[in-house]
Amino acid sequence: MSDPLRPVSRPRLYEQVVEQLRAYADAAGLKAGDRLPSERDLAERLRVSRASLKQAIVVLEVQGLVEIRHGGGTYLRADSLHPEPVARLVERRRRLPDVLDAREAMETKLAELAAQRRTEADLAEIDAALTAMRAEIDDGQPGEEGDRRFHAAVTAAAHSELLADFMARIADQIAETRHESLQQPGRPPQSLAQHTKIADAIRAQDARTAVEAMRVHLETVRRVRLLSWNPEEP
Repeated sequence: MSDPLRPVSRPRLYEQVVEQLRAYADAAGLKAGDRLPSERDLAERLRVSRASLKQAIVVLEVQGLVEIRHGGGTYLRADSLHPEPVARLVERRRRLPDVLDAREAMETKLAELAAQRRTEADLAEIDAALTAMRAEIDDGQPGEEGDRRFHAAVTAAAHSELLADFMARIADQIAETRHESLQQPGRPPQSLAQHTKIADAIRAQDARTAVEAMRVHLETVRRVRLLSWNPEEP
């Protein structure tokens, strides 16, 4: 029988600093666009090393809550600093590469088939998804719903029941990669432009170009801050 009493894990110091920064932002009423105090000031007030403070700020950056402007300080990207637990962040970082590999394998094939099999109705839905994503971005949003609609429209245009079923099975994991990608600074309009190239190739029934355009897009999706973060970095 295993011992039900297990050692209690102690939060890393930078995790405690993250919580302190969250409480500070709430108490100070900070909103999106506001700047945090300098690293030196925060380290002195929290009585922690600059290294621990930097780790905490990186955790917030990885989650898209702050933007680090080199030489210009750290600014809030949301109206509060309410990060998810670091353990959950670590778990998502662990599974993200596998999901991205699966997306590349399936969605490049879906783009090829869509270029070969699309109907006028399929093209109309692809165009509607692009319009929806553009409207979201123009409204200051990341465009996640338009992104979801676009990839769903490409999947439908491929007319492959089995591949569509595979995509549906990992829809939640794909949504995580979408969120991670579209919270990167400058990424939403870049993704919209890449979607447009994919759509143009599908419309032209150019399967080779559709595959390459989808591959380039998914390589961009893979470049997220989370994957360059090392939670064990001293």
